[in-house]
Amino acid sequence: MKKLRIAVFCVLFSTVLASFAQGGQSVQWQYIEKYKDLAIEQMREHKIPASITLAQGLCESGAGRSKLATEAHNHFGIKVGMNWTGPYIVMADDRPDDRFRKYRNDRESYEDHSHFLTSSPRYRSLFSLRVTDYKGWAHGLKKAGYATNPRYAEMLIGVIERFNLQQFDSYTSGRYHARTTTRQAAEVESMFFAQHIVYRVNKNYMVIANSSDTWELVSRETGVSVRKLLKYNDRPKGSPLRSGDIVYLQKKRTKADKSFKGIPHVVQPGESLYDIAQHYAIRLKSLYTLNGFTADYSPEVGDLIWLR
Repeated sequence: MKKLRIAVFCVLFSTVLASFAQGGQSVQWQYIEKYKDLAIEQMREHKIPASITLAQGLCESGAGRSKLATEAHNHFGIKVGMNWTGPYIVMADDRPDDRFRKYRNDRESYEDHSHFLTSSPRYRSLFSLRVTDYKGWAHGLKKAGYATNPRYAEMLIGVIERFNLQQFDSYTSGRYHARTTTRQAAEVESMFFAQHIVYRVNKNYMVIANSSDTWELVSRETGVSVRKLLKYNDRPKGSPLRSGDIVYLQKKRTKADKSFKGIPHVVQPGESLYDIAQHYAIRLKSLYTLNGFTADYSPEVGDLIWLR
C-alpha cells in the first residue's frame, strides 16, 4: 500500500513538474512555445506576469491535456460564478457537479483569465506588485484563494523556475532570452536567436530545435563545436537533429535539480532513458549509475527512475 501511495504521488508530482518527455520535447515545452506570446500579450495589456499566467496554465490544464482544456478550452480551472452567462461544462472538483466555463478557443480562456483577476476585488492588491515579482504574485494568488492546494504558491514558483518562465516578464523589443555572458545568449540580433528561446534547465542553457536546424547551424550560431554539442547531448556522430529535439549548449549535470530530491520520474508510454536524461539535463551515463541499471536495461511504463 505504501508503495502504491508513493507511485500515485509521483505521477501527480511529475505531471506538474514536467516529467512527460516525449520525442525529445516534452508537452510542457510545447505548451510554453505555443502560448508564451498570448501570456506576454496579456501581461502587456493587464500587468499580470507572463510567468504566472504560463505557470497557472501549465498546472491547471495539465499542459493543455486536461479534459477542461481539450473540451472547453479552459486553461485556468475557472468556474462559472455568478457573473458568467456563457456555456459551461460539468465536472467533479470540490463537488461532483461543479460547473466550469467553456470557451470557443484558447485565446478566450487567456483573456478571461486576465479579466477574472483584474475584475475581482480580492486580487486587487496583486496589481501593486511589480510585474517581475512572480514570487509575490504566486503567494498573493494563494492568499486570495485562487486554489485550495496549500502549496499552490510553491508549486507555481517551482514551475516558473524549472522552466525559466520569469524571462518572459522582462520581455522587451520583441525578444526574450535567458541572460548569460556566454555567446549563445549574447548575440540577440542573430536570426537564430530571434527564432529560438534560450531556456535554462538544471543550471544549463538549451534551445529546442526547429525543422530547419542542423548541428552545424547550431554550432555556428552558438559558438559551441559540433563535437561538443553531440557530446553534451549524448548523441553519436552522424546523428540527425530533428525538430523538437532538446539541444544543450553546456555539459549536462550528474543529477537533477535539488527540487527533485526524493521524487522519482515515472516512466510514461514511449519514453526512453535518453528522453528522461534530456528532459532533466542529466548525463545519460549518470542516469544509469544513479539507478544501478545495466547496459541492457529497457524502461517499462510505470518504472520509477531516480534523478538524484
